[in-house]
Amino acid sequence: MSRLSLEQKADELVQVDHELSVPEVWNNPARAQDLSKKAAGLRSLIEPWQQLALQVQDIQELLALGDDSLQQEFEIQISAFENELVLRKKDLLFNGQYDDHDAIVRITAGVGGTDAQDWAEMLERMYIRWAEKAGMTVSTAERSTGDEAGIKTSVIEVSGTYSYGKLRSEHGVHRLVRLSPFNSDNLRQTSFALVEVLPRIDAPEEVHIDDKDLKIDVYRAGGHGGQSVNTTDSAVRITHLPTNTVVAIQNERSQLQNKDTAMRLLRSKLAQLQLEQHAENLSDLQAGESANWGSQIRNYVLHPYTLVKDTRTKHEDKDAKSVLDGKIDGFITAYLEQHFEEA
Repeated sequence: MSRLSLEQKADELVQVDHELSVPEVWNNPARAQDLSKKAAGLRSLIEPWQQLALQVQDIQELLALGDDSLQQEFEIQISAFENELVLRKKDLLFNGQYDDHDAIVRITAGVGGTDAQDWAEMLERMYIRWAEKAGMTVSTAERSTGDEAGIKTSVIEVSGTYSYGKLRSEHGVHRLVRLSPFNSDNLRQTSFALVEVLPRIDAPEEVHIDDKDLKIDVYRAGGHGGQSVNTTDSAVRITHLPTNTVVAIQNERSQLQNKDTAMRLLRSKLAQLQLEQHAENLSDLQAGESANWGSQIRNYVLHPYTLVKDTRTKHEDKDAKSVLDGKIDGFITAYLEQHFEEA
């Protein structure tokens, strides 16, 4: 229970509810919406454990009565409690600093042209389908499509209970082996895509960045032509000079919106980098990417057989079609259990 910091979260919820109870908070709709979202997230973490505690009280009261005629009711209560406890035990696997945060998922196609870009889009679809099935919400922060098919890059934000805690298992290089649908000889093709999973850091105070460490460039957003082309210099590129971390956003028509999104993404990338380098402060960070093109974390083989296998946990699933349709909970749980044991 101490791993979940439930008392701290309950105190935080009281504070957020108090802020929301002040009518003036709605003078700033964006701030009010963020607070409402935060309150909903905290409740989704706290209430299941509160319900579990109530179930324990009900069982204790039935025992205290000592009435044999209530034996069936007692057994029903015990069964319900055991089932709920199994679900709640999974919450204990989320022991990371940012596990209760929303997630930002950045997918980048590797070398290999259209095949790699198609693979990147397949992964994007996989995560969106998984999130929808898990009752989470997904929004697109940035997306660059390929010339023929697929995507070059995609940045999606996933909101829901333990979004980052669950999706951090996906951080790394994903490898696909299949018969290519993009060449006339239908040859076997190996494609790679890089998936970066970052905790969404909304509050600037969580990851404080000195303005002197930033280089901000504004440029004209690209497009394929037509009425929707952005004709103003609204695209924003922000470079964190000490780590050479670069974030560029051009999805929004407003330069201010692009800058806000870019800063949120930069805070998230630096938070992830801080976790990976075990650095106490941003000033201790070394230059480098949050994820790199090293060895792959997972292989997806569609030919000559079908198998998806994680190289870290050795968890595998022969139903590759279902995995690509969002069935990744087995891989997530295997990763969490492995890291829980190592903690």
